[in-house]
Amino acid sequence: MDPKLHLHFLRIAEDAALACAPSIGHGDRKESDRLAVEAMRHAMKSVPMQGTIVIGEGERDEAPMLFIGEQVGLGGEKIDIAVDPLEGTNLCAENLPNAITVLAAAPEMGLLHAPDLYMEKLAVGPACKGQVNIEWSVERNLRAISKALNLPLNDIHITVLDRPRHQTLIESIRSTGAHINLISDGDLSGCILASLSGSGTHGVMGTGGAPEGVLAAAALKCLGGEIQGRLVTDHNTASRASAEKMGVDFNKTYFTDDLAPGSEIIFVASGVTSGDLVQGITHHGNSREVFSVLLSTGLKGLRHYQSTLSQDGIRTTIAL
Repeated sequence: MDPKLHLHFLRIAEDAALACAPSIGHGDRKESDRLAVEAMRHAMKSVPMQGTIVIGEGERDEAPMLFIGEQVGLGGEKIDIAVDPLEGTNLCAENLPNAITVLAAAPEMGLLHAPDLYMEKLAVGPACKGQVNIEWSVERNLRAISKALNLPLNDIHITVLDRPRHQTLIESIRSTGAHINLISDGDLSGCILASLSGSGTHGVMGTGGAPEGVLAAAALKCLGGEIQGRLVTDHNTASRASAEKMGVDFNKTYFTDDLAPGSEIIFVASGVTSGDLVQGITHHGNSREVFSVLLSTGLKGLRHYQSTLSQDGIRTTIAL
């Protein structure tokens, strides 16, 4: 991809974060999401690419914009785009930590086209890559993580979405002596944190959205981590028939390179509310600051950015 696209993608995520910031704490998750979607779509209009939304707000009949298959950009290089305009709509609406805006991009066919399904996931950092298997028991995987990290089991912390469906999983993890980080929303951030040394998270287990699984794969591929996933038939918005038409396989275990097969990938996340991954929107007089992280297969580690938007619309971006 043209390296200039990196800053375009950064601006798209930033614009979405800035747009939904006024809705923080107002309790209207749908309005927060609408603001982010509209801003992200508007920002894409000026990007020199022939973009196709492969992960979006849903299929055409369900989403008026940023729907799967929607064409975006001015034209040019063919790019697959995966977006979560507001990861953690509830977090934004209730002014809770870890609401972010997210975009991943790769040359054509570089990201799995995934409808609105649920996926059982196992995500780990670089040291545990190739050492775990979603087909194994919870205990076996935790012992493998413990061995790979050279940490006792009672020092291992696993992130799990706080959902009734995870009660058995939670009991299994705790029975080994490992700790659980329960989160209300946003397992994407948890997957990324599992690949960052010193984050306090050593892995993610449980069932969450398949689109977030693809976005996590894009980030983890840049960081050297690993995600494994299996599509499940329960809780889905999309029908199994429509999903299979898109080419997904309910009998397959998807690995990082299946979800994000592209050799060149970029991932950007901008903070809406402050969290473990990135700081949220801040106000200084008449200006606003937005903080972002950028990952790429061509870069080593996270790159942090801070952009300041003045009252007259002038944006200044610096790498931190």
